[in-house]
Amino acid sequence: MTDYQIQGTTRRCAITGRELQAGEKFYSVLLDEAGQFVRQDFSAEAWQGPPPGTFSFWLGKVPAAEQARRARIDDEMLFECFQRLEAETEPARLNFRYVVALLLMRRKRLKFEEAREENGHEILRLRCVRTKVTYEVVNPRLTEDEMMAVQEEVFKVLGWE
Repeated sequence: MTDYQIQGTTRRCAITGRELQAGEKFYSVLLDEAGQFVRQDFSAEAWQGPPPGTFSFWLGKVPAAEQARRARIDDEMLFECFQRLEAETEPARLNFRYVVALLLMRRKRLKFEEAREENGHEILRLRCVRTKVTYEVVNPRLTEDEMMAVQEEVFKVLGWE
C-alpha cells in the first residue's frame, strides 16, 4: 500500500498567478504526474473544469486569517456514519458515503487499495488502518456540481459550514 502526501493549498491560482484572498472560493485538483500526486489551485473565475490528467478535484474556501479553526471532527462518529451507510442503495446515500470515504482517506483513517469495474460501476476497495477491515465504496461518478452539493451537505452535517 502507498501513502499519499497531499500538499495544502498554494493560495495562488495556477492559471493567473493571482493570490487567492480570504473567504474566496477556489478549486483544487490532484494531478497524477509520473505516479506522484501534484496539487494545483484555481480561482473560481479561471476555473474551466478539471484539466486533463486530473485524479480528483474539489471546491474549497480560503480561510480568513483571524477565523477560528473549524470544529474538530470526531473521526469515530464519521467512521460510524460511513459504516452505517454500507448497505444503502439509494443514490443520495451512495453519494454521501462516497464523499465521507474520501474525507476518511484524507484523514488517513481509510487507505485506498484498488479500483475495479463491476457491472458498469467503479468500485473502490478501502482498508481501515486500525482494524485492517476492507470496505467497498461505489464511485457514483458525480458531476462537478453534484460533488459540490454533496460536499456541502457532508460539511453541514459535520458542522463545518
